[in-house]
Amino acid sequence: MIPWLYEFLKEQTGDDVQLLRYITARAGLACLVAFALSLLVGGRVIRKLISLKIGQPVRTAEEVHKLAELHGEKAGTPTMGGVLIIGSVLFAVLLCAPLDNPFVWVCMFVFVGHGALGFADDYLKVTKKSSAGISGRAKLVVQFGIAVLAGLFLLNIGPETAKYMRELHVPFKKEPLVADMGWWCIPFFALVIVGCSNAVNLTDGLDGLAIGCSVTVALAYTCFCYLVGNAWLGSYLNIPHSPYAGELSVVTLALVGAGLGFLWFNCHPAKVFMGDTGSLALGGVFAALAICCKHEVVLVLVGGVFVMEAGSVILQVASFKLRKKRIFRMSPIHHHFELKGWHENQVIIRFWTLSLFCALLGLATLKLR
Repeated sequence: MIPWLYEFLKEQTGDDVQLLRYITARAGLACLVAFALSLLVGGRVIRKLISLKIGQPVRTAEEVHKLAELHGEKAGTPTMGGVLIIGSVLFAVLLCAPLDNPFVWVCMFVFVGHGALGFADDYLKVTKKSSAGISGRAKLVVQFGIAVLAGLFLLNIGPETAKYMRELHVPFKKEPLVADMGWWCIPFFALVIVGCSNAVNLTDGLDGLAIGCSVTVALAYTCFCYLVGNAWLGSYLNIPHSPYAGELSVVTLALVGAGLGFLWFNCHPAKVFMGDTGSLALGGVFAALAICCKHEVVLVLVGGVFVMEAGSVILQVASFKLRKKRIFRMSPIHHHFELKGWHENQVIIRFWTLSLFCALLGLATLKLR
């Protein structure tokens, strides 16, 4: 909307309103708009969810033993609050980003697609009054379908973009590790998107944990996207360049603003949970952003907390199946620390701190090439 307004004013009046042209100005505005919108409508959304009796089902003591005592009071807290994040981001992006940028569109497609999947999963959980929603297999099929469609779209934007998308870049190396992945890039993109969306979903288990870590990841990718979109800075830092990537800074800062606005209501004790609606959407869009700015591998470092959470579940399941023994008291790992005696707020703030440190390490790779 604003980029269109800039062109319209320039054509009609002859005045070059420079401020509307700068990505940095529009990205900052997107952050403020998303944050303000989250705060303004957040209370109404929560009241509506309460009136619809959309409360979070909590697993029973038979399922989770002592954890049920720690989290029992959370039963009935409104869930599906991810609609607030999705709505705020969409409004801010439509207002501040150019509508002809294919990278913006593909990121929003992945974001909304995973949000819709999470919404359906949350809805089933609420209506059944059970922690079981859509089956894991069905979820994976939909997630892979969204990822494949996004990958095919990216490879058909144009020959230059297709060449750019087929490259595989890793930290500490100036040239691509793989210059042309061919069609193997499609399953690679799918693996990144599905893995990241599920990792964020697993992290969403304590008040404010997932959204706080999401803000640090979004801030890191604001830098990556802006630098990749700037030809001079990209050349200086020896990172890949795409003219479409810079506008993704509008998306990332909209995510920051919406995330901080949601955290206002989601901090301990939470008045609303994001549910799978928010966690799957956030994980999906982070993966899409990483793919579009060719920093997929760095996402493992920047999203270190998400990787740790997902890894703890994989290790726990593998250990129990192979050895009939558990490594952790409970997985994901944030519950392990809770059962060790850490207060919920201690776990949250320490994991936020770790997430910020991981983001800074990821940004440090820009100079170590």
